[in-house]
Amino acid sequence: MNNIKRHPILLQSNKTALLVIDIQERLLKVMRKRELLIKDVVKLIKGIKVLGIPMYYTEQYPKGLGETAAEIKNELNGEAIQKLSFSCAGAGNLFNKLKEKNISQVIVCGIETHVCVQQTVLDLLANGFQVNVPANTVSSRTKIDYKTALRRMEEHGAEITTVEAVLFELLNVCTTQEFKDIAKIIK
Repeated sequence: MNNIKRHPILLQSNKTALLVIDIQERLLKVMRKRELLIKDVVKLIKGIKVLGIPMYYTEQYPKGLGETAAEIKNELNGEAIQKLSFSCAGAGNLFNKLKEKNISQVIVCGIETHVCVQQTVLDLLANGFQVNVPANTVSSRTKIDYKTALRRMEEHGAEITTVEAVLFELLNVCTTQEFKDIAKIIK
């Protein structure tokens, strides 16, 4: 495949970061399909860790909404970036950190799809990032908010995808130890 072009939207591990948005106890309690959401976010995080891709996570007003849910936090590295704005554009200098690390592709997961996730995705797009949103790693309280937000993000340039699609794109080939490790996570 040396002289065969790959599509530029395909994720590349050396250009990618994961952003986990506001998966906090109080918010999580009222999300649709929260058990599936947790399961799929954990799969995504574990796969990202196998690949050595940088991860960031935010907490919206933790004093009122609590910390990141234990099932998710146990898998994450580093400290939460606390924010009061809905968009992560207001989470300190997060966007600048991504640019400094030559990150051009951001995988976004979290809650709620139609509020913090959508605003962050649109702001990332406005700042020149390619954004991938695995649909099985975001949620809202209502189905209409969830579906409308996915459609809106896609209309403005976000790639709507799934956990497995993201992980296999990042792997690129099936002959590595990382592939074997991720195959175990997905099953």
